Amino acid sequence: MQQTVVLGVGGGIAAYKSAALASQLVKRGYDVQVLMTEHATRFVQPLTFQALTKRAVIVDTFAEPDPGEIAHIAVADRAALFLIAPATANLIAKLAHGIADDMVTTTALAVQAPVVIAPAMNVHMYEHPAVQENLARLRRRGVIVIDPASGPLACGYTGTGRLPEPEEIVAVVEAVLSRPSDLAGLSVLVTAGPTVEDIDPVRFLSNGSSGKMGYAIAEAARTRGARVTLVSGPVSLAPPAGVELVRVRSTQDMYDAVAARIHQADVYISAAAPADFRPRERLSTKWKKGDGVPALVLEPTVDILAEMGRRKKAHQTFVGFAAETGDAVAKAREKLARKNLDLLVVNDVSQKDAGFAVDTNRVTLLDKRGGEQALPLLPKHEVAERILDAVVRLRTDADGGPPA
Repeated sequence: MQQTVVLGVGGGIAAYKSAALASQLVKRGYDVQVLMTEHATRFVQPLTFQALTKRAVIVDTFAEPDPGEIAHIAVADRAALFLIAPATANLIAKLAHGIADDMVTTTALAVQAPVVIAPAMNVHMYEHPAVQENLARLRRRGVIVIDPASGPLACGYTGTGRLPEPEEIVAVVEAVLSRPSDLAGLSVLVTAGPTVEDIDPVRFLSNGSSGKMGYAIAEAARTRGARVTLVSGPVSLAPPAGVELVRVRSTQDMYDAVAARIHQADVYISAAAPADFRPRERLSTKWKKGDGVPALVLEPTVDILAEMGRRKKAHQTFVGFAAETGDAVAKAREKLARKNLDLLVVNDVSQKDAGFAVDTNRVTLLDKRGGEQALPLLPKHEVAERILDAVVRLRTDADGGPPA
């Protein structure tokens, strides 16, 4: 079935490139519906896009060509992807703040498909804090932003702000539309980040987990069609769009949150790094240096993954992480069986380019059937995809077919 790409054209000089973009999308076999702002029509006539796409261009929100439907809703419903190119500073601001006063922005509020924008403007406009804040807000909501290219600009400046070439934008469109949806219909529960065990009102025990790996997994699972719940310890990351976020502090808090939701999960991925110990007694007042060194007695915290492993049902797939040092894989094999896991992700956190607080990871995947796959150094978002690929394979083999 032919996929529909809705192309929103903003009012900037780069709009002339959008005609070539529309043409390339049509040649790749997409049904292209063009929407234009009034300002965009000052640069390119709608007739140009109509001739290229064989579809009437919609500019006026109140011009309803089909009395049997509301145009911006019908267009949004047909979209497999909504692409805005060029996205001007004005359009970006409207999208970021939910303003809907033209056909492009009104449709943007109704669309449920992936949204891709390609900013294009003067270099100083692009670098303005307001524009950057608006782009950051859109990224947090899951909008895919194609960074502008650098080079000579129409205004006479040279710098970042050029609309990427149509071929580059089409490549992004095709990459987004070809993403797998092999987790559709599944409920995925992910834990991420550290936990904090308080010593007194100002001091605590914790670790260096940034939550980046767990957040990347949650976002990737959501992109692949899953209903995702992310139970997160204290981190500074923005929550992935479309994911239910449950914030916790202590290991007991995380245990309680997971235990309350584990029965609903088809897949449980324990990417968090909960504290293994906590003070036996929490001081009610701040310990002062003049009081001497406190006698800090520790006790083990609840082992969340082991406890959940005891509750595991036949239809569930459990994934754990083993942050080790030294002979990491050998230490991890025993953990795989002991905690009743289907897959264990092993990494050596002593390596500078892997583990905590960095954007890359080098891991080995161990599965319950004895399989072992060592991955090269990869960005964490790519590691997340490989982990989910392994989950899909395990569920497919177990069911005798694709995951339900």
